Amino acid sequence: MKNRKVLITGGAGFIGSHVVRHFVKNYPNYQIYNLDKLTYAGNLENLKEIENKENYTFLKGDIIDLEYIRSIFKEHNFDSIIHLAAESHVDRSISDPLIFIQTNILGTSTLLQVAKENWKDDYADKLFYHVSTDEVYGSLELGGDFFYENTPYDPKSPYSASKASSDHLVRAWSHTYKFPVVISNCSNNYGPYQFPEKLIPLFINNIMHKKALPVYGEGINVRDWLYVEDHAKAIDVIFHKGKLGETYNIGGHNEWTNIDLIKELIKQVDQKIGNQPGESESLITFVKDRAGHDLRYAIDATKIKDDLGWVPSLQFEEGLGLTVDWYINNSDWLNNVTSGEYRSYYEKQYS
Repeated sequence: MKNRKVLITGGAGFIGSHVVRHFVKNYPNYQIYNLDKLTYAGNLENLKEIENKENYTFLKGDIIDLEYIRSIFKEHNFDSIIHLAAESHVDRSISDPLIFIQTNILGTSTLLQVAKENWKDDYADKLFYHVSTDEVYGSLELGGDFFYENTPYDPKSPYSASKASSDHLVRAWSHTYKFPVVISNCSNNYGPYQFPEKLIPLFINNIMHKKALPVYGEGINVRDWLYVEDHAKAIDVIFHKGKLGETYNIGGHNEWTNIDLIKELIKQVDQKIGNQPGESESLITFVKDRAGHDLRYAIDATKIKDDLGWVPSLQFEEGLGLTVDWYINNSDWLNNVTSGEYRSYYEKQYS
């Protein structure tokens, strides 16, 4: 396998850090460059185990900074990009949509433009891999059909609209310039190192500290859950075997209503921290529903299975158990993040 110089954007975030660790460990002949702005969601503690590897380099910068992106391309001559950097929290996109438009749309177009400038129409062994979300497809009815790769886009939130826009830009570069791209759209990820604004780590932390568990509406909204390490493996497969110009949906085949997920989470955490069975159900608090809350997401992942041979390795209960164990056993990491102490780890080096 040839040596490669792979730029991974957003590699200090939740999914990105799993992808960075996976590529650094499994491809020692690759040079892996992790570009991250280190916003609140970027945490270099996620990468301590590989930060001194010879095939790993961290680059602090913003993907919307055109001249900075040009400078690192000139210095490192990347031949591949795995683009994960994005603002991703729906609630934040509702309260502050402009940062999502800047990062997700302008940032993606900046990367596309600079890659095109540097690759100069010589696209042999080049790849721009854009990682996106199932939320671009909109919302499904309960018990209805699934999202397919050809499902029409119908984004409902500023976040999903910004990701849909970035998907369209990537496809436009492919069509207009014959640019070498692949796109994947994934379902909800969960697992270790997830920032505790997201449902599963937030609720694990709240159960451990006997805090309220706020549930939107009646808790009937449905999501398909994908273990983050399975996602990293799927990205690996698409990176190496995906067909240029194609889109691949990555799903966990694990549809759960929010309320059922929360009760399963309570069951597992209560058991593992020595509470009485169901003790923490009293913490459930139903709150006003999120604005424009999509009812159901569900991915059909047949294409990636049939074409590339990838299937998720874990069912949700098993993956959730591994996730609960990780947060309980890594309470220092969780405390550092919830308190904000994690930021001091890199502020001394990258201020």
